[in-house]
Amino acid sequence: MPRAVVLGCTAVLATSALSACSGGSGAKADDGRGGAPAPARISVNLSGEQAEAGRPVTVELAEGTLKRVAVRDGKGGTLDGAVSPDGRRWTSTRPAAPGTSYTVEARDDKGGTASKRFATAKPEKINKLTLAPGKNATVGIAHPLSVVFDNPVKNKAEVERRLKVTTSDRTTGSWGWVKDYSGRDRVDWRPKSYWKPGTKATLKAELNGVDSGGAGGWFVRDYTTTLTVGRNQLVKVDLDAHRLTLLRDGAEVRSLPVSGGTPGGDKRSWGGTSVLMAKEGTINMRSETVGLGDAYDKMVDSSMRLTWSGMYAHAAPWNRAFLGRANHSSGCVGMGSEDAAWLFGQAQVGDPFEITGADTKGNPEAGNGYGAWNESWADWQGRSALS
Repeated sequence: MPRAVVLGCTAVLATSALSACSGGSGAKADDGRGGAPAPARISVNLSGEQAEAGRPVTVELAEGTLKRVAVRDGKGGTLDGAVSPDGRRWTSTRPAAPGTSYTVEARDDKGGTASKRFATAKPEKINKLTLAPGKNATVGIAHPLSVVFDNPVKNKAEVERRLKVTTSDRTTGSWGWVKDYSGRDRVDWRPKSYWKPGTKATLKAELNGVDSGGAGGWFVRDYTTTLTVGRNQLVKVDLDAHRLTLLRDGAEVRSLPVSGGTPGGDKRSWGGTSVLMAKEGTINMRSETVGLGDAYDKMVDSSMRLTWSGMYAHAAPWNRAFLGRANHSSGCVGMGSEDAAWLFGQAQVGDPFEITGADTKGNPEAGNGYGAWNESWADWQGRSALS
């Protein structure tokens, strides 16, 4: 995006006669007889009404040392920052956001003050994002913190630096960039191993003022989401034995007869680890949406989504002759109606489904649902833009 950089108003504020884009000086000059302190003489790197966004604000003092600097926007927000060791320069820790007016106020060690105002150019394009899970969600032990962007992100490293994850138990994890099944850029934060039950995690996406790069546009706000990890449970699906087993705290809760995808073709089930993305209940399933022609169009109960490409665990009473005996579905893990309803009630969004079998389609891609668990920890770390 073209950026207009206005240099004419980057002025030194020395006396009460300030430049036209500056506020008034802090005080009259000391007359040598105990009068008010002389104004602070500062310069600010951004100035005018079309200043360049995405840069930190720097305030430099001509003489003496800085004691306080405050940078406020028109909505009451502030930019935090720090003074250099020599006391002559203050730099904000975050960049100036686009389309925002700022007021800079500074005080030096002699009590002199100065102020300045500037505004940044409005963005030509804005990038937004979607966070998962939703705020204050309770999830299973495999759910990542996931960010999907509306527009492409070229400056992945800069964006990733602004994504702050804190956990109640110092969980080790890493960001990894993937291509979402929708084709959009996505970045997920996955723990090294499954979450510990009871862990609380918060993601703060401090993106206001960050440029996506390329044609992606600017971020113009911050985002926050939180999660709490629920019960320690996982689902093991053995397609060779045609059984699904729910484990809680490592102990078997119940084992159910199932039927997976028909071997030998496109109807095979995915293997590896998928994460329960959503409990969708009764939904209409149509074969053409997953590339299987007009094979079926039916309402399906107790539907639990495992991938974006259409693999579910669900009730399949029409397939009762094959439950526990053979794999004869169009790719989903089907079970009896009562068994499916029971599992639907027990399962948590974020529970891992570990699926094994001699004839699967392999593991789903990391962006097809939450497939990060199919990669080694080292490979997942390698997806970070900061690795």
